[in-house]
Amino acid sequence: MKELVIDLEAEKNEILKRYRALLRACKSTLQKGDKRMIRKAFDMALESHKDMRRKSGEPYIYHPIAVAQIAAEEIGLGTTSIVCALLHDVVEDTNMTLDDIEMEFGKKVAKIIDGLTKISGVFDTNSSLQAENFRKMLLTLADDVRVILIKLADRLHNMRTMEFMPRDKQLKLSSETVYLYAPLAHRLGLYTIKSELEDLSMKYMERETYQFLKVKLNEKKAEREKFIRDFIEPIKKVLLGQGLDADIFGRPKSIHSIWNKMKKKSIPFEEVYDLFAIRVILDSTPENEKADCWKAYSIVTDLYRPNPDRLRDWISSPKANGYESLHTTVMGPRGQWVEVQIRTKRMNEIAEKGFAAHWKYKESTTDSGLDQWVQKVRDMLKNPDSNALDFLDDFKMNLFSDEIFIFTPKGALIQLPLNATALDFAFEIHTDVGASCIGAKVNHKLVPLSYKLQNGDQVEIITSGKQSPKEDWLNFVVTAKAKAKIKSALKEEKRKIAEDGKEILERKLKSLKITYNSENIHKLSYFFKLQTTQDLFYNIAKGIIDMKDLKDYQASEKVIENKPQDKIEQEQVHSLLRNIKAKDSDILLIGEDMQKIDYKLANCCNPIPGDDVFGFVTVSDGIKIHRTNCPNAAKLMANYGYRIVKARWTNQQELAFLTGLRITGIDDVGLINKLTTVISQDFKVNIRSITVDSDNGIFEGSLMVYVNDTEHLDNLIKNLKLVKGITAVNRFDSAIEKAS
Repeated sequence: MKELVIDLEAEKNEILKRYRALLRACKSTLQKGDKRMIRKAFDMALESHKDMRRKSGEPYIYHPIAVAQIAAEEIGLGTTSIVCALLHDVVEDTNMTLDDIEMEFGKKVAKIIDGLTKISGVFDTNSSLQAENFRKMLLTLADDVRVILIKLADRLHNMRTMEFMPRDKQLKLSSETVYLYAPLAHRLGLYTIKSELEDLSMKYMERETYQFLKVKLNEKKAEREKFIRDFIEPIKKVLLGQGLDADIFGRPKSIHSIWNKMKKKSIPFEEVYDLFAIRVILDSTPENEKADCWKAYSIVTDLYRPNPDRLRDWISSPKANGYESLHTTVMGPRGQWVEVQIRTKRMNEIAEKGFAAHWKYKESTTDSGLDQWVQKVRDMLKNPDSNALDFLDDFKMNLFSDEIFIFTPKGALIQLPLNATALDFAFEIHTDVGASCIGAKVNHKLVPLSYKLQNGDQVEIITSGKQSPKEDWLNFVVTAKAKAKIKSALKEEKRKIAEDGKEILERKLKSLKITYNSENIHKLSYFFKLQTTQDLFYNIAKGIIDMKDLKDYQASEKVIENKPQDKIEQEQVHSLLRNIKAKDSDILLIGEDMQKIDYKLANCCNPIPGDDVFGFVTVSDGIKIHRTNCPNAAKLMANYGYRIVKARWTNQQELAFLTGLRITGIDDVGLINKLTTVISQDFKVNIRSITVDSDNGIFEGSLMVYVNDTEHLDNLIKNLKLVKGITAVNRFDSAIEKAS
């Protein structure tokens, strides 16, 4: 192998060049003494990482400089953040400690870097280390948002430079990114960064689709640019005539959002009309902002006819993350819909730079939605019982949801996520109101607790002293606050019942002459397959476990190890991982040395040979094979990275795999006959089930067929599309289909 020759002198010059570029990026925020502080951090980082290299072979110091540059240039952070970005890996990767950093740069910098350093130490084995790391990061968010912003800059640079990493690492990082970091960027108002993170994740998780869309977008680039120029010209002219100073340009939509639209509406690329949005950015004084935006809106809608259902007014009611803008969809000159976004320079900076710009303008805004949101995160983190994974799921759910605006009986405005219920509203007002809520009046009409609120509803809550939180409430509330409060109330209730159960168990064991001690209690818990001793006491109190069951336990000769269930599960996972290479099976190869093993195909995504797949080690079901673009993949990889195993298909004997096809077209005599001929005779494919529906001349059918691999499936789809009258053939995942 040819040895890598490194030109140290050239590298030294490149490092200095990058450092100078960083200084230029933060020039606007530099104050007296700042330059010296950045230099000190740079020198310390350079010294600490001097012998380290990245996977690409570059000096490691390139990474901290790049993260600092993103923090300064793309997020607009100041000197403290630049210093922290330069030093963010020092504690984790070198022998430098947090105390050393505190001595050199003070408490604030040390605290932010602690938030950026991954957790080390002993954990509850049932929890995911990854989830604990996210939780730690979010704990520091409550104190200092800069931790998250620097973490986002770090993640963005890692995603931009990921091509040299092994495939499993690429998938794990992409999943975490799409699962938590992109939604965080969205919630903090960093839309540009959010879009780039989603696109980069898609580039690694769905490589073929990403490349296909990229090529398609490039093909039409010149045509699109001409359309944008023709569309903008008349708007510019009228705005100038009215004395409004504005920048107008077309902004392409991200590949990820185009792909989402195609999936949601089941349409091909050619039918996605809004591949770009027109942005009108006005240079306005603060007192004229609203008036100028509405003036520009009336000019645009005079020139082009608007779609009345597509006006989004985030100027009168800004989003919780501070986003302000007017969005409308108008009919363009060539009969196609075009989205137009109207905002001022200040609003645009907040939209581009999110939280950082929001701080800059903070004096002018009263208690904003973003501050309220951070306050909500603080409240959630105060809940001591929440398991890190539950916390993450509840938290994530509240990141991406759009807001609706609800009014109290006195006319106060409350923001809630989309699909929020009357019960969510009750908990939003106060925990006690939520806990004792028995119903609500929406627009003066009585509704149940599970009623989904609509934008603009006025809600009055009805309470009762006899009411207490119920288990089934968790099925319909959507806000993290409501979930956390209901869970903790139920836990408290369970704890009280378990106390009684403890006494009952003590008496029952005495009558059976079994000593009541912690060892026997643990053995009992394991015998009844319960996670905790509290579950055991609770089941005794509720009568789920009775005297007969206890006698069965006594009679059982089994020697039960004194181990809680979670530790046993953890060991099962590890032993499964160790034994992966031991078994012999027929089709799937897993692991680096590609040994054959036992596996099951996941029902949620029905993988077939040729799909990009990975293995997930389950506790009870051995290894499950999922597609990398499975709806559950991001969650599994983000939270349980240690259980993921590489997987790929071999080219052995042909086996049949079940997959679903949805066919739409124009109904015609003999259409089904033509379809089944193509499937059964031409392709020798077996059909398991077929459901057909015809409505006013439109034919819709769902088929479950057995195919050998993706190539076989693609050829089948191609030939089905050639049948006269068929307009679309799409693959679907049967489990998702049933759920939807």
